[in-house]
Amino acid sequence: MVFSSITFLFYFLPIVLAIYYMVPNKFKNIVLLMASLVFYFYGEPNYIWLIISSIILTYIFGRLIDQYKKQSKIWLILSIVTIIGLLIYFKYINFIIENLNLIRYHKISFVYIALPIGISFYVFQMVSYLVDVYKQKAKVQKNILKLAMYISLFPQLIAGPIVRYTTIEEQIEKRSYTFEKFSLGVRRFIIGLGKKVLIADVLGQLNTIILGSNEMSVLYYWLYAISGMLQIYFDFSGYSDMAIGLGKMFGFEFLENFNYPYMATSITDFWRRWHISLSSWFRDYVYIPLGGNQVSKIKWLRNILIVWMLTGLWHGAAWNFVIWGLYFGILLIIEKLFLEKQLKKIPVSLARIYTLLIVMISFIIFNADSVTSMLQNIGGLFGINKVPLVSKESIYYLKSYFMMIVIGIIGSTPILKNRISTQKANKWINCIEPIVLLFILIISTSYIIDGSFSPFLYFRF
Repeated sequence: MVFSSITFLFYFLPIVLAIYYMVPNKFKNIVLLMASLVFYFYGEPNYIWLIISSIILTYIFGRLIDQYKKQSKIWLILSIVTIIGLLIYFKYINFIIENLNLIRYHKISFVYIALPIGISFYVFQMVSYLVDVYKQKAKVQKNILKLAMYISLFPQLIAGPIVRYTTIEEQIEKRSYTFEKFSLGVRRFIIGLGKKVLIADVLGQLNTIILGSNEMSVLYYWLYAISGMLQIYFDFSGYSDMAIGLGKMFGFEFLENFNYPYMATSITDFWRRWHISLSSWFRDYVYIPLGGNQVSKIKWLRNILIVWMLTGLWHGAAWNFVIWGLYFGILLIIEKLFLEKQLKKIPVSLARIYTLLIVMISFIIFNADSVTSMLQNIGGLFGINKVPLVSKESIYYLKSYFMMIVIGIIGSTPILKNRISTQKANKWINCIEPIVLLFILIISTSYIIDGSFSPFLYFRF
């Protein structure tokens, strides 16, 4: 089940909200837990046992870490090895076998296993909970149902953001419910739905057309790069908006996951704005424990490369993801050692162009299905593939999707948000906003009914 589906929008969500607000406060967490398990079972019935057993293991390890202080480090290591081991088996086992077979005479058979949806997200939540309990940053949760509700909470279960236990520890026990908060949640959800259905999915259609074309041109490669860059932003930030909006509807406050990353003036700045929950997770649970920058320069550079190789692998079990992670790691090292001061001296517009070009190429690497196609799509931007500058087909699709690309570019900046904020004092803005949101909901629903199924890109992670 995905948020941008009729089943979720008009059956699951209204029923869960109705039951949730009908029951007394002491039963609300139970309702959310049951709803979250149903949500997961609907999308992944074969692996409902996996998330339940993972929750039980996390609960047991948390209690052991808290109860046996002298042996807490041993229990922490054992818990992380066990939980990360599950992630490695279900997500990376065939990638490991594939690479071992390159150097072995006797080949190892592949394991026929499907990737459980959302496993990368809920495993990271479990790890952060256990580490924070060990460091006494969080109190151990002695009620297994409350812990289960936190881990399986359906708004952020499938594709994040990665919500740390410390962020909502107090909210699990007590949270506020107001009409204003609920309405803000509805508003945020509809905006996210519009981002996903009306922009990301439409640009995804253009990318599919380009990849299937036999008449490639430099213009086509640039269309593919720009539309792909916009698609992944609106797809993932749209999901995060919907998750944050749903959280508000149920009384939770999740942290922001995006802050206009395409306005960044450096790669360092970009990763402070893009998928904030992931980059901050790796910072706090990998980079700092390795020593961060409080070590020798060689070890510091090693730490950066380890973190970014793992960040790439987290996104997928393929070499293009490893290359993608190391690509950013190397660029961040170059910035920190040489470019950081220079980027601050040049005009902001030039710094943004530099950042956007690097990020655009990164998403070509990210989306590549092979090293050959990756090099071909990057080379095509600069005419290396011996293709014409333009073609009739590329001009046709540029005209067809030009307005959507312009809308995507404007929507990826704070221009519209700032404009609306300055006009909030005007009564007509407050009157017209619900009408606009209703219009977005109706049009998005029409697209969902009329179009084909289009899952969120991050579901595969």
